[in-house]
Amino acid sequence: MTDRPSPKDLQRYYRELFELDSRGVAILNDLLLQFAKPAVLKGGIDAVIETYHRMGSNAVVQHIVRQINRANGVNDNPSTLEIDP
Repeated sequence: MTDRPSPKDLQRYYRELFELDSRGVAILNDLLLQFAKPAVLKGGIDAVIETYHRMGSNAVVQHIVRQINRANGVNDNPSTLEIDP
């Protein structure tokens, strides 16, 4: 069994793959097109179910984006953001 990379290493790997490698950029763009869809607003319970399905699919894509952002030094936790006066 191999050692798991550190969180910082994983963030760097996500950045290198999905932001610096043109193949990764193409894959991430495809994932965004396929899975980053808005909520369904009409259709009763079926709309709710479809929205939950979309949210689940989008969660994976958003995880990738968060990892890239963290590797780039972007603070993605709104509760710890500092605002200049």
